[in-house]
Amino acid sequence: MPSKRLSSTTDAPRAPRKTASSRAPRQADGAAGTSAADGLGTRLRHARMVRHMTLKVLAQTAGCSESLLSKVEGGHATPSLAMLHKLAIALDTNIAALLSSPAMTASPVQRAGERPSVRFPAARAPTDRSRRGRGSIVLERLVVPSPGQLLQGDIHVLEPLARSDEQIHHVGEELGYVLEGELELTLADQTYSLKAGDSFYFASTEPHSYRNPGDTVARILWVNTPPTF
Repeated sequence: MPSKRLSSTTDAPRAPRKTASSRAPRQADGAAGTSAADGLGTRLRHARMVRHMTLKVLAQTAGCSESLLSKVEGGHATPSLAMLHKLAIALDTNIAALLSSPAMTASPVQRAGERPSVRFPAARAPTDRSRRGRGSIVLERLVVPSPGQLLQGDIHVLEPLARSDEQIHHVGEELGYVLEGELELTLADQTYSLKAGDSFYFASTEPHSYRNPGDTVARILWVNTPPTF
């Protein structure tokens, strides 16, 4: 027994095992994209302070809690598209301005696979208490947001059963083309079912929301003016 113990101590040291915390994080499957929380908190806080608004005033104006707003500014929470839209309106700006850094390139071309994108958590269905149907919504930027632009173009990538939050409305016009998958577009109290090849147009003043009712990813070319997202 003593000799075995002596032998084990003279063996070459083994490389330390990697623990779960030391492994490189695995990227989520699906469309790539930075989280909407990346850099949002700093820009949101700056926009609020420039307008001399307290957390309480902004939260009341946008219809959210101070706690949620504080978490968003601290980078610890990601608001839904609908809530971010309300915050942008309360700050007299748009979502693109809150999410995007100043454009570093003047190139008119965005190469496939190189487009910047941003990921939002999708809303849960009112009757769904599980995580089923949560998914996410990714906006692939066809046009890099920049001050003074009149057009905004994105590819909305919706995971199966992903949906936008409550209906929103604002000044402008929107048009879209379903590249693949299915889309349910709700305008006021009317819902339309679209499939690949179908297109739509509506005035942004019409309350609107959308969802992917299918079991595959949906991709929709979406253009609106003035820039909103």
